[in-house]
Amino acid sequence: MRYILSLVFVVTTLFAFSQIDAENNVKWEFSIQKTSSENVDLIFEATLNSRWRIYSQKSDPHGPDPTYIEFTDGTELIGEIVETGELIRKIEPLFDNVECLSYYNNVVFKQTIHPDKRYVNAIVGYIACNDTMCKAPEELEIVFDLEKNIAELKDLQNLVSATNDIVPELTNLNLDNPISDCGNSSFEKNKNNKSIWLLFFLGFLGGLVAIFTPCVFPMIPLTVSFFTKDNTTKGGGVFNAVLYGIFILFIYASLSIPFHFGSDPAMLNKLSTSWVLNVLFFLIFMFFAFSFFGYYDLKLPSKWANKSDTASSKTGIIGIFFMALTLAIVSFSCTGPILGSVLAGVLTDGPWPITAAMIGFGFSLGIPFAIFAMFPNLLSKLPQSGGWLNSIKVILGFIEIALAFKFLSKADLVEHWGILKIEAFLISWILVGLGLTLYILGKIKFPHDSPVKRISLSRGVLAVIFFSFTIYLISGFKFNEKTNSFTSLNILSGIAPPVGYSWLYPTECPSGLNCYHTFNAGQEIAQRENKPILLDFTGHGCENCRRMEERVWSDSKIHEIIDKNYILISLYVDDRMLLPEEEQGVVEINYSDGSVKHKRIKTIGDKWAVFEMLRFKQQGQPYYFLLTPDGKLLNNPVAYTPDKDEYKNWLQCGLDAFNGLNN
Repeated sequence: MRYILSLVFVVTTLFAFSQIDAENNVKWEFSIQKTSSENVDLIFEATLNSRWRIYSQKSDPHGPDPTYIEFTDGTELIGEIVETGELIRKIEPLFDNVECLSYYNNVVFKQTIHPDKRYVNAIVGYIACNDTMCKAPEELEIVFDLEKNIAELKDLQNLVSATNDIVPELTNLNLDNPISDCGNSSFEKNKNNKSIWLLFFLGFLGGLVAIFTPCVFPMIPLTVSFFTKDNTTKGGGVFNAVLYGIFILFIYASLSIPFHFGSDPAMLNKLSTSWVLNVLFFLIFMFFAFSFFGYYDLKLPSKWANKSDTASSKTGIIGIFFMALTLAIVSFSCTGPILGSVLAGVLTDGPWPITAAMIGFGFSLGIPFAIFAMFPNLLSKLPQSGGWLNSIKVILGFIEIALAFKFLSKADLVEHWGILKIEAFLISWILVGLGLTLYILGKIKFPHDSPVKRISLSRGVLAVIFFSFTIYLISGFKFNEKTNSFTSLNILSGIAPPVGYSWLYPTECPSGLNCYHTFNAGQEIAQRENKPILLDFTGHGCENCRRMEERVWSDSKIHEIIDKNYILISLYVDDRMLLPEEEQGVVEINYSDGSVKHKRIKTIGDKWAVFEMLRFKQQGQPYYFLLTPDGKLLNNPVAYTPDKDEYKNWLQCGLDAFNGLNN
């Protein structure tokens, strides 16, 4: 349980980052002290409000960010930075119980330097946390004037660069008046409704799976029998059982409440592509898998169950609520991993889709109790508990391993590690598929398995299904001459790495197309060849981007239109590679609500995310814009558009608008 709670705390903390004022809880002072005729000490002193803490430079980097101090101008440093304060060694509950070194109340960082220049520039980076949340990571720039013996904190506003030197300018772009009125796909109009209903269904499926686990399934006849014995009022037992199911729904839905506090879209995107979070998901899913295999159980503290069970003995609505809470607690060893899988799948879609998924989970988990209470004769038709329930758990364990590699793949893509390219990913899933097939056939056993004396029809069907899927995965190694890469497997689009992310047949552009990864380079070619631009805001960790590339762009008619008529510019908003120093800087962003923020541009992803936000007023991926070579908008933009005909018509509409300008 420690793992899933830590995960929820981390995610909740990250959502709250943008809503917390940094200056309220940490106050910094900077000063200069002469130590000798040759050297001086630069002092960085932090004073913290009660219960807040920042972290030592030597704290475990797997926890909250250690405080760091960097000197950016080649200053000659004498020795290392010295920390002075009451150092606390503490388990950090917000970050998977990593042991961290932190400071409360006051801490002083001191760096001795040789003053060979008047001005010394330094950066202090830190994160402040209390026991329930963390602030956004802060970065301060300080200028020490050694001649006047003063230190001043730079305001990011004073560091704003000429925006056009960092983010391409589009003076001809008018988002409100495209040349043609086509576009603005139905996806945009129904995006929220579709995603919410889809994620409700995803949660609903997760709840259905949870029903058929050894922790929940045997509880159905026991609980329903208890309610149907209530004869105090006519229909009272049925009413109470229905109320019991409603409380189950309420308990799981309430788990989404923390996600409604601070759901900044930019933060959601960063969250979804964070290598730390994705590696954490990988480890958690592997942990879940071996729990399902029967090597250990995930359990909430037993005192929680005991207190809840005691409270459930009360009569009336309160007692029924605590009965539902008891079920949620005691069944956690089975429902926890499934719930974690559902949560991980919807985490970056925003608070309401998360709530929808949790409602779906609670609804499908609670509905059997209500149905069987209303129709108790159906209980006799339920299959008896037995070894088949454990087999379902083990099958889910294999599926958890497959999902674990999906999250590791996203981290690998974003960080360019190159350890889980398409070949390695397919091999890992093929091994999972073979393992599943052999398990179903009784060739592999786990601790709680019963002997498989014969292959039943259901086992035979499942074995054929999983083995067929394994053969399908193997077909992914077939070479596609059209794209000069492996064959794309549509079922895995958005799950597996792109086929171009390969050791044997690496390609930088999807679907065998030519593309550019900087706007200026692509625009220059468009102007030279007098072709319109297909501007693609994408991401290494964007599942819908992969689906568009491998299912829509690969269509022969769409592929031909893009290849022959457009200059494709694909800009990755989550690329973590650092920009050359001369291309870094600070830009000012004016938001629609009237607020003004300053954004530091350090990475390639920073640049293109701000480009999309600043010039196109969007933050989503994928997002597609059709432009003339000089930057005029040809038609309305579209986002994820899985309908091939709709996307093809949109491309053709933009092309017609462009040709109309030249006639």
